[in-house]
Amino acid sequence: MNAKNLIAKRIALELKDGYLVNLGIGIPTLVANYTPEGVNIFFESENGIIGMGPVPQDGMENPDLVNASAKYVTAMPGSSCFDSTISFGLIRGGHLDVTVLGGLQVDEKGRLANWMIPGKMIPGMGGAMDLVTGAKRVIVSMTHTAKGKPKIVKKCTLPITSIRRIDLLVTEMAVIEPTENGLVLKEIAPGVTIDEVLKNTEAHLIIPENVPTMKVE
Repeated sequence: MNAKNLIAKRIALELKDGYLVNLGIGIPTLVANYTPEGVNIFFESENGIIGMGPVPQDGMENPDLVNASAKYVTAMPGSSCFDSTISFGLIRGGHLDVTVLGGLQVDEKGRLANWMIPGKMIPGMGGAMDLVTGAKRVIVSMTHTAKGKPKIVKKCTLPITSIRRIDLLVTEMAVIEPTENGLVLKEIAPGVTIDEVLKNTEAHLIIPENVPTMKVE
């Protein structure tokens, strides 16, 4: 299993029956592929759909069904499409149980930077600020490093998305929970050691006496 799918599969275990869950662009879009059996999740995309299913098989794409990444999605029975007014009413009104977002950096205070890299052309903020502020729970999915440099840092060098502390961070190496006392290492990925996590993390991590292996099977 590659890094992105491992992250998505682990995040799927955080979702409970009946949840309304927003999936951001990138790795989050893979989460719908790993919904636990018997668990009914209502996946929402900020461009205006509730009821997204797994990624369609090749040749089965519907050009009218895309997610916030403009990637093809499937629609489950009972799904609904709507305009941006309703979409952001749901987001800003606190109706989302969970949002799963990608990340560029997360700092020791649990603050997320995920919307721009200065000097690079971007289409705009999108819904990231609204999602981090409005969702009941914020889960961030990202690779642990980028070009060998840690993405979990002491202080974000990129513009932060919100001053709100995220609730959980999942990488291909670890599951980390930001708390008032700092970043707590909750789990390590199969085949990864605590020393390897520390070596690839700039921010200080609180290490409990027992750190279990991430459950992804």
